[in-house]
Amino acid sequence: MIKVSVITVVFNNEKTIAYSINSVINQHYSNIEHIVIDGNSSDDTLQEIKKFETSIHTIISEPDQGIYDAINKGIKLASGDVIGILNSDDFFADNFVINRIVEEFKRDKELAAIYSNVTFVKRDNVEKIKRTYSSKYFRTWMLRFGFQPAHPTFYAKRELFDKYGLYRTDLKIAGDFELLTRFLLKKKIKFRYIDDIWVKMRAGGASTSGMKSVIKINQEIIKALKYNNIYSNLIFVYSKYLFKWWGFIRK
Repeated sequence: MIKVSVITVVFNNEKTIAYSINSVINQHYSNIEHIVIDGNSSDDTLQEIKKFETSIHTIISEPDQGIYDAINKGIKLASGDVIGILNSDDFFADNFVINRIVEEFKRDKELAAIYSNVTFVKRDNVEKIKRTYSSKYFRTWMLRFGFQPAHPTFYAKRELFDKYGLYRTDLKIAGDFELLTRFLLKKKIKFRYIDDIWVKMRAGGASTSGMKSVIKINQEIIKALKYNNIYSNLIFVYSKYLFKWWGFIRK
């Protein structure tokens, strides 16, 4: 039976962490390893986590060097055949998401990774959908322009991290973009898009709010591409805003 490791990283998010954890507990797939990495929160986040300690495989609370350092800690602890990330503002779209993910890996033994779509919801009303990010039209050449599939839906075999490495910790908000570029474009792993919605995200995360975040993430995207010896430039990356809403974003 395929074992799935779900890694949740959190820092000072006492208000939504329980919702995220419950969405893992409520999955109807029985072989899930949930690892929660708390960055030594100063609010009541850890107390909220400990309410679920009988359902969580591993809980760590200690200082870290940012979100990707925390994710890497989780990956190093993970024992699952497949690994995915569920951040503390995110939750599974329904109770059968992991079942459907596992079925894809069972159907194709050569498959290394899969991804799907996400919906953004209001922070104070998760029933209210603001927009949907579809990965349907993503192609690997689009990474050169800063496009990527929905990282919160990215589930990969553990062996990929062993073979090709973890998340870069020198990137603060584009470490996921760099890893996807490395896996999908540079290493050319076998992956598949699944036309489904697996994750709902509360709007306003580290990479979804503010002009400063837009500037920073695009600067980091250029670095990520250079790290992988893939040519791009700021004109390429900013040009995506001319057509970003077509195909990828739906209200």
